[in-house]
Amino acid sequence: MSKLSKYPILLFLYCAAALLTLYHCKNDKQQPIYEDLGSVKIRIIKTNADFEKQINELKALVAKDADEKLLREKFQDIRKTYKKMEWAVEYFLPHSARFINGPALPEIEMDEHTEIEPEGLQVLEEMLYPYEKANKEEVIRMLNKLINKSNTIDTNFQVITISKDQVFDALRQETFRISSLGISGFDTPVSGTFLQEMPSSLEGIKETLVQISTDRSKNKALKNIITAINSTIEILKKNTDKNTFDYVNFIPDHLQRITALMLDFKKQENIPDVDVTTALNKNAATFFSKNAFNPDAFIPGKEYAYSEEKAALGHQLFNDKILSNNNNRSCATCHIPEKAFTDGLSKAMSLENSELARNTPSLNYAGYQHGQFWDMRKDDLEGQSSDVISNKEEMHGDLNIILAKINQDKNYQAAFKKIYHSQKTEVWQLQNVLASYIRSLAKFNSDFDEYMRGNKSAMTDNQKRGFNLFVGKAQCAICHFLPLFNGTVPPNFKKTEQEVLGAAMNGENKVFDTDPGRGKFHETVSSLQHSFKTPTLRNINKTAPYMHNGGYKTLKEVMNFYNKGGGKAFGFKVDNQTLSDAPLQLTDQEIDDIIEFMKALDDQ
Repeated sequence: MSKLSKYPILLFLYCAAALLTLYHCKNDKQQPIYEDLGSVKIRIIKTNADFEKQINELKALVAKDADEKLLREKFQDIRKTYKKMEWAVEYFLPHSARFINGPALPEIEMDEHTEIEPEGLQVLEEMLYPYEKANKEEVIRMLNKLINKSNTIDTNFQVITISKDQVFDALRQETFRISSLGISGFDTPVSGTFLQEMPSSLEGIKETLVQISTDRSKNKALKNIITAINSTIEILKKNTDKNTFDYVNFIPDHLQRITALMLDFKKQENIPDVDVTTALNKNAATFFSKNAFNPDAFIPGKEYAYSEEKAALGHQLFNDKILSNNNNRSCATCHIPEKAFTDGLSKAMSLENSELARNTPSLNYAGYQHGQFWDMRKDDLEGQSSDVISNKEEMHGDLNIILAKINQDKNYQAAFKKIYHSQKTEVWQLQNVLASYIRSLAKFNSDFDEYMRGNKSAMTDNQKRGFNLFVGKAQCAICHFLPLFNGTVPPNFKKTEQEVLGAAMNGENKVFDTDPGRGKFHETVSSLQHSFKTPTLRNINKTAPYMHNGGYKTLKEVMNFYNKGGGKAFGFKVDNQTLSDAPLQLTDQEIDDIIEFMKALDDQ
């Protein structure tokens, strides 16, 4: 008699396990395996060792006073090596990634009102383009900090467990990072060498996909992705000049091809979704797929989840003067649909018909940002709605009085009860329906979207040239990120940036606008003084006049301001200006083409 037959429970468990194994052998949909992917970690650790070695080599060259050309060549090698493992560092160690390859700007601790010194590759880039021997010790100090970050990478990947679903998710994010930050030169704003290093990012993706693949995708999706990546790299090798590169065709014909094939690989390998709510839907083949974005990634809690029923009720209230103190103003009074939910005035008007401090911002795509109002004083749309309603100069409403009116209205009462299943309407519910309506105002149906979805006749030749300039020579896309064209940073969309432009009172650019912007709420943080949220450029053609103060009447005036180099170029003392003060040297025709492209961002 076997040992198993002596113990009925063990016999039962053994048989159950055998049956389960048999079931999975017969079932085409094999279950995902969650083992630690040691071979992937080994590759990351090896790449990081090369990264650290190259940093030490550059440090030695700096110490020996090597010439600038050699220093830059070694620096480019370092950047390319980092790009091979960027997918892993950004995903598993995002805090370290910020200090390895983040913007050369202070990291701000908002709650503490403090700034942390910038460091990393972008800081070094500014020191090497051009290089001055007087900065020798500072360059070495920054290289030592980078070595410390490399040690952090090594330490963490020695001990953390990574699974196939996480690795795939990280690789997919990297494909979208390339399609937004990478293609714009976001992390090489001075050298502009992003087209030369993009192949390294793609090689890192390709090599890792090969590592995690099985026979299920080997001759199918994997083969197609490898072919697509190789052809993309060949295109990149043919032209590395950011000012003449054909972005308008490269993105849909090559980068979007790769992101779409990633979903085929996921399906064939039976890789489950990582259970985290993200702005970009897990089933989005490209940035420009219909319904690619999830508004629930920007809500304050699960109970605030978007629904069409909430949006419809919010639409009704948005147009109802019941929200104002004297029933004489609705949200739609100042946010006019035909003007992309602005009012067409330089500055918003108070209830007493006097000018307020700032221009009325568009509500289109406002749901896809972290920070509402020009100064970002509210985190989400729920907070924004109550702030406007209760503001004495705007609507002077009392939320409790408004709720009493709503609870006495049978139609409103029934609508709220149907959605929230509560006897009486609460403040958060009123905020939520209004916010839900605003979240519905992102249509993603412009001519540009159609072009990116394959309709090559959707944009004119001028608009195509304008887009190439927008991404390349004009560097607009390093602040207005594709595909939202606002300051919410892809591919995670977890942070919305503010910028210091040094804007003037008006398009004559003679008098500096002293509005502190976000700095009003962080008086001790110098980098936030005169900073304002980066708004979306979608529907920008409908929202004149421009800037936070409405002082720039036309897009031509705005483009001339940028072309010169922002406030510094006009003699304003803006030590913390984040906009590059280097002239863009755009011709009048090039400016006109960029403006034509921006018209292609109008919703239809």
